[in-house]
Order: sequence, then C-alpha cells, then structure tokens
Amino acid sequence: MKKSMGTWLLGMLVAGMAAGAWAQEGDQAPVLQFEPLPYAYDALEPHIDAKTMEIHYSKHHQAYFNNLVKAVTGTELEGQAVEALLPKMSQLPAVVRNNGGGHWNHTLFWKVMSPNGGGIPEGDLLAAIEQAFGSFDGFKKQFEAAAAGRFGSGWAWLSVAEDGSLFISSTPNQDNPLMDVAEKRGAPILGLDVWEHAYYLKYQNLRASYVGAFWNVVNWPEVAARYAGAKK
Repeated sequence: MKKSMGTWLLGMLVAGMAAGAWAQEGDQAPVLQFEPLPYAYDALEPHIDAKTMEIHYSKHHQAYFNNLVKAVTGTELEGQAVEALLPKMSQLPAVVRNNGGGHWNHTLFWKVMSPNGGGIPEGDLLAAIEQAFGSFDGFKKQFEAAAAGRFGSGWAWLSVAEDGSLFISSTPNQDNPLMDVAEKRGAPILGLDVWEHAYYLKYQNLRASYVGAFWNVVNWPEVAARYAGAKK
C-alpha cells in the first residue's frame, strides 16, 4: 500500500534528513532545541551583513523558538519534535504553525549557507537540477523568480517530491512544503528567507539584489546531503 504524503514526509524526516531542530537526550522524548549559529555573524559578509545576521538569528529566530516552546508547554504537543508537527499543521493552532514553521525554516536556512559557499553543486544533485530545470542557470532563474515574486513575506524553496523529482515553490509567512497547508508538498533541501528583516538593512527594497547575492553563500554540499537523504 502506498504511503500517504504525510507518512512519507515524516518517515523521511525522522530518518535523518531533517534540519536538526531537535535532539535526543537518552531515552527521553525529543526536545526542542535552539541550535548555535554554525558561523560568526560576519562570516557571510559582504553578501549578508553582520548586523542583519545578528538580529535575524538572536532576535527573530529566537522569538520563534521561544514562542513555540511557550505554545506547546503543558499541551499534548509538548515533547514532540517540530518535524512531527509540520505534516499536520492544518489541525494545530496558528501560533504553532507560525512559530513552528519559523523555527524549522530558520534552522534549515542557517545550515544551507556557508562562508565557503557559492559555486555550483556537483554529482547527483547537479544532474537532478539539470533534468528538472534544463540547466543550472535555468534553475537559478526560476528560483529567483519564486523568491522575488513572493508577495509580502515568505520563503522560496527547492524541494524533493515524493517521486524523487525536484521542484521550486514559494510559501507565505513561515509556511513550508512539509506542511499539509502547502500548495505543493515535498521535502525542502534549500530555502531562502524573503521576509524584509532578512535583507532590509543592507538591500532596503532591492529584494532581487539580495536574492542574487544569496548564490554566493549557498552551502551546496549541505543541500546535496539533504537531497541524498530525501531520496532514501
């Protein structure tokens, strides 16, 4: 019997592809965890400035995490991994959707960037991108269009569908393709935050310039590892 989309996504996430927004402590239930930023605030200069990184991580992401913990404490959701909540977000309170998504999305976002990023992917990931979008440049154009064209606040994504193919999408606010509220569902392997707080100090209203600069910091080995994990 074919698994449902929610079952497939949850199984894939728990198997190890997830963004690492939780940790196992002995035999205890998974606990929510606010992970350290994997590099210094100024490590992505000049493409993403230090002040934006500091505010984004220590204020915005921290607030999503704190609000998520507060929302689930004392409820039946306490002790559940955020990955387990995403496929059933339509059934949960808006505060969990907004802050659970915000926490998971940002945890992934920090990891798919690197001071040594940029260039182009290699191997299976590059082959899959070329198959799905015609070329790497074709992929970049479609991804940039999704990011620049998202009205208001949200995200642009490169995700793996259940059949292993790649697709580009965008979601509003802090939604992501893992949620059952997404128009197209799949496993995100690359995400770009296009909320104004992610770029306004340096790029002001020039979102397209920020999106273009993002390619200089993409951590393609991390994205490739997520792609490989999603196909298992």
